[in-house]
Amino acid sequence: MSRLLKLAIVGLVASCGGGNYSAPRQLDNACAIVAERPAYYRAMKASERKWGIPIHVQMAAIHQESKFIGDARTPHQYALGVIPIGRQSSAYGYSQALDGTWEEYQKETGNRRAKRDNIRHATDFMGWYMHNSSRRLGISKWDATGQYLAYHEGRSGFARQSYLGKPWLVRVANQVGQRAQMYRAQLVSCRKA
Repeated sequence: MSRLLKLAIVGLVASCGGGNYSAPRQLDNACAIVAERPAYYRAMKASERKWGIPIHVQMAAIHQESKFIGDARTPHQYALGVIPIGRQSSAYGYSQALDGTWEEYQKETGNRRAKRDNIRHATDFMGWYMHNSSRRLGISKWDATGQYLAYHEGRSGFARQSYLGKPWLVRVANQVGQRAQMYRAQLVSCRKA
């Protein structure tokens, strides 16, 4: 296979949202993210159309969960500081979805082939999860802070207000809300909102 053909295939795979798991260069600029990774924008736009979760809310949650790194995982845990005993959780991919929640999504949506390291599938998952949080808990789809708390704690944890005993999480959720507003203003400025 010629070198040019190999480069074309790699470029095609990367532009479709697969294979390029590195973070975009300017994580604080929504317009730069969607310009650098148009597949991200298309995926978030499709999720917004399907589930009603605004792009800026999705972006802020993905930023917090994985910094837009497609194959992100939780750190390893170590016994006695040196013996690896596994990861902190099964969270994986752009959305850091746990195994059980991802399987629930696959079953409910019929998307059995969905992969957490695929941006289209990850944004669809996030839209599905937040839509259901809105329906079941009454959280506005535009409320990035509340949606993030329900996403992090799970819907039953949110309903029990488990986050109230975690001031660090409330602080992080507020940062997600602030980032969502920043991303929204930026997306309006580049006509992507």
